[in-house]
Amino acid sequence: MADLNFYTGTMDCGKSTLALQVDHNHRARGRVGLVFTSHDRAGKSTLSSRLGLSVEAIEVGDEFHFWHYTVDQLTQGGRIDYFVCDEAQFYTVDQIDQLSKIVDELSIDVFAFGILTDFRTQLFSGSARLIELADRVHTLQVEALCWCGERATHNARTEDGVMVIEGEVIVVGDVEHDLTPDSDVVEKVVGYEVLCRRHHRRRMTAATANAAAMSPDVLPF
Repeated sequence: MADLNFYTGTMDCGKSTLALQVDHNHRARGRVGLVFTSHDRAGKSTLSSRLGLSVEAIEVGDEFHFWHYTVDQLTQGGRIDYFVCDEAQFYTVDQIDQLSKIVDELSIDVFAFGILTDFRTQLFSGSARLIELADRVHTLQVEALCWCGERATHNARTEDGVMVIEGEVIVVGDVEHDLTPDSDVVEKVVGYEVLCRRHHRRRMTAATANAAAMSPDVLPF
């Protein structure tokens, strides 16, 4: 029996690294698989890890149809034993339904990787559907840390180091490298940071905490 597996955690907890490792392990045992991703930080059609590893992948846009694509591959004589699906939070609900159908009717294992919530602390629709349908949900044990040293549980988006709670849901960025949106107009530098719940609620990023510590008016608590 094939399984639909969902591996989740905050940004910077090693999801993409594990996705690459899962693909490597299965290929090393002679299994044939396909790798999918969506809006990877390294660019289109790439699954990349912050450790510097990457592989080519099939880009999943909103119009991509997993079921039709898979049936086409199989009817042309292809063999597929498993899927590795990174950035699964960006998949549509219908695409997650297609993956579950592929598991049940075509006996192809699916290993999906993604974060649960966006920078507004709201569930991504793809992740919510995976929680509803997955045979197994795995919380990654490599804990990302907030700037204060506590376990990070929330993903924050920043503009010039200041946390924001409004804006487009999908803006590709990283927790290590800020990005400037492609535009002829000077815009704020957008980045991401993982925070504990306390500092996410207070909207206190590493930059704002450092600025507060340097202020002569800061109170000692």
